[in-house]
Amino acid sequence: MRRPTVPVPPSRRPRCRERWAAWGFLAPVLAYLVLFYAYPLYRNLDLSLRDYTVRSFVQGGARFSGLQNYRTVFADPTFVPALTHTLVFTALSLIIQYAAGLALAVFFNQHFRLSATLRALFLVPWLLPLIVSASTWAWLLNSDSGVVNAVLRWFGVGPVDWLTSPQWSLVSVVIANIWIGIPFNLVVLYSGLQAIPTSLYEAASVDGASAWQRFWRITFPLLRPVSAITLLLGLIYTLKVFDIVWIMTRGGPGTSSTTLATWSYRLGFGSLLPRFGPGAAVGNLLVLIALVFGLAYIHLQRRQREEA
Repeated sequence: MRRPTVPVPPSRRPRCRERWAAWGFLAPVLAYLVLFYAYPLYRNLDLSLRDYTVRSFVQGGARFSGLQNYRTVFADPTFVPALTHTLVFTALSLIIQYAAGLALAVFFNQHFRLSATLRALFLVPWLLPLIVSASTWAWLLNSDSGVVNAVLRWFGVGPVDWLTSPQWSLVSVVIANIWIGIPFNLVVLYSGLQAIPTSLYEAASVDGASAWQRFWRITFPLLRPVSAITLLLGLIYTLKVFDIVWIMTRGGPGTSSTTLATWSYRLGFGSLLPRFGPGAAVGNLLVLIALVFGLAYIHLQRRQREEA
């Protein structure tokens, strides 16, 4: 009789090779995350929990102070204005950027002649370096020789101290940031519109739906996932905006346009006696705010999937 064949167990060597190959592909990504994300976050947290001076920052051995730097930040009279300006700056920028970007995306979705060329021109503010954009807006809004005030004089309106007035300095940096952020919203929302089937609009037209009804019943609901990620990315970017505010107003006059980002820089590097601990504490507050909104976005996305 022929003996029954016993199945040979698969060799573990190919599995080990696949496992090592997978770790080999993951290694550069992990190294990048540790080097440029995990370590800076750890370093910033360590700075906020110790009493660092210039000497101890270089030589080490800073005294552990616990939450004292955070108490100092919360007790500082600049904290409430900086937090308020950050929230106002972020909210106004996000709302107007999204509304203008959505309107332009719907407009360019008509595919008229030269629409591609005009859409490419709208990307110029997004492609320019921030220092160039901020310097340009600082020149445009200059009280004495700015183009904006020259146009206002032509209409009989007195000059406005855009950058040197406490009433207008925050408005000025918001205008500049909106101008820079509209192209991003336009690109992302336009790509979302391209994914909506045209058959839905054709069926709605046959049923007698108006342009507004087609937008409100078809376009806006189907753009909700794209809109959510657009607003989240815009939120994270806008919370940490530093270049525009610092170049245009340096957070002034006084603290009229100071945000948490500019205040953190001013605490850490804006004086002869830098306060690394409080500056790092303000930076950690920014990270915490962005993290809260990010977790809220993930929670909303999960609820939408469950309801669907």
